[in-house]
Amino acid sequence: MIKGIDEYMLPCMWKKTFNVDCMGCGMQRSIALILEGKFVAALYMYPAIYTLIAMFTFLLIHLKFHFKNGHKILLGLFILNISIIVISFLIKTF
Repeated sequence: MIKGIDEYMLPCMWKKTFNVDCMGCGMQRSIALILEGKFVAALYMYPAIYTLIAMFTFLLIHLKFHFKNGHKILLGLFILNISIIVISFLIKTF
């Protein structure tokens, strides 16, 4: 890990309370892996990380330039991300 970054990661209250991973577990570690340059490991840690980054990047660009069909693209990216998150959660859980 990047020196000291793991000390600032927030604990997952869901996992602490119920001893089961939540749908967001692994996102912080995945971002830390990206910052370290371990891109494949980040994908394995949290499969939706790159599509989430793409969605939020497009959202910021759309807010600035107001693309004609930007809302449709954002909706598609949102559905894609939710699908990836739920499917990877189900695979990890069962």
